Amino acid sequence: MQQSWNSDRRRTAIGRSSLSVPARQALADRQLNADRTILDYGCGRGGDVASLQRLDCKITGWDPHYSSSAPVAPSDVVLLTYVLNVIEDPVERRQTLKEAWRLATSVLIVSARLTWERSKVRGQEYGDGLLTSRQTFQHLFSPDELRIYVEEVTGTRCISAAPGIVYAFKDDSARLGYLAHRIVPDAEWLASADTTSAIASLVDYVERRGRPPRVDEMPRPMAEQLAHLKPGELKRLIRDSADAEKVSEGAKRTTLNTLLFLAVELFNGRGPFSSLPLGVQLDVRSFFTSYKEACQRSDRLLLKLRDDTYIRGAMNASAVGKITPTALYVHRRAIDRMPTVLRLYEHCASVAAGRPQEWTIAKLKHQGRAVSWLDYPEFDKDPHPRITSSYLVDLKTLETSHMSYANSANRPLLHRKHEFLAPDDPDVLRYRRLTESELRAGLYENPHLIGTENGWEAELIRCGRMLRGHRLVRRPEG
Repeated sequence: MQQSWNSDRRRTAIGRSSLSVPARQALADRQLNADRTILDYGCGRGGDVASLQRLDCKITGWDPHYSSSAPVAPSDVVLLTYVLNVIEDPVERRQTLKEAWRLATSVLIVSARLTWERSKVRGQEYGDGLLTSRQTFQHLFSPDELRIYVEEVTGTRCISAAPGIVYAFKDDSARLGYLAHRIVPDAEWLASADTTSAIASLVDYVERRGRPPRVDEMPRPMAEQLAHLKPGELKRLIRDSADAEKVSEGAKRTTLNTLLFLAVELFNGRGPFSSLPLGVQLDVRSFFTSYKEACQRSDRLLLKLRDDTYIRGAMNASAVGKITPTALYVHRRAIDRMPTVLRLYEHCASVAAGRPQEWTIAKLKHQGRAVSWLDYPEFDKDPHPRITSSYLVDLKTLETSHMSYANSANRPLLHRKHEFLAPDDPDVLRYRRLTESELRAGLYENPHLIGTENGWEAELIRCGRMLRGHRLVRRPEG
């Protein structure tokens, strides 16, 4: 059955010369690839179809105005990109989503415009949305509203991949596999050209993961290079070659990653052991007495999110990030170095309402349970980067808010950049030297003045200083 839109919605379709945000997200999340069939249901002018075809994806597009004669058939992946928000009839909107779900055999990817775009939409209230001056309709969703709506219509647990982008999986193991991909680092294998290099790669894996891999976890060429060795020989080679301390650290790291995954899984909906990705199953068998024990420990970890004292203690103990009286701020390069309970805190917010594609620093409140992702796109280049946007998820209410600073004349900026990073980050020394120079120059004597562009510039002038890259120099007189 092909869904037919009755109103004139072709004006909402925009021409694209590059991939849409949802398509880019799906590519990054490995939901789109050359091995899967893809249907862009409501493809508009076909920009995503053309771009994905250039990437060798097997994609077709259907649209009631621009490609109405194109065939519509069940596909591994169905894209429903910015379609629901332009349908003014709630019954038709729901039916469109149902039909897209019917056509998806693996995953449905739904995206819609969001409430924070209200200032960009001129129009008057009409039904449950806005009738624009161009006689088009927009129902703007909040991120959690979109996820809940898709869950209600499809009858399955969904994941917010990013704000306004929701994945609905037909198979629960696929959902858990996606969660694992977000949480548990992918196995990395050193290149191997012969038996010696294959053994070195195997030892490296064991040191990082804390356990030997099963044959079907190895890259096929590597498994073939080691096939002539007996299992006992491989175990002896690993035992004799692997650094015991590194193996122990790897086991600890994998144990914590597994607990983190199982806790997020419970937050999003836990499945049976058999539905877990193979790697996670093997981790559970290696580092826990049973799946039940692993789940019990992860459940206790999730419960600790409610304890303000415990969360504040974890923030104080964190080896990474800048702590303030209200929150911990951590750069994305250091986010996986936070204590496990804080990683869980951030992951739960991202699963509930989506983590934005562009962000630099995560802000975790120690009271109230809210996570903000702050974007400082010039963090690495600008000694005092300016914020461009902030996206907040309140974990208690699942309400979200978004703030854009793109057009602000006096934006907030950062100081002491090294404090947001891990101590061993290669940029820390350079950033710390700058901070020390600024302290000696008296630039931090009035902290209430330096938080914005204008205030900071005034203090630079007062102290007779200026910045050249990450160096503080004297300002020329006159």
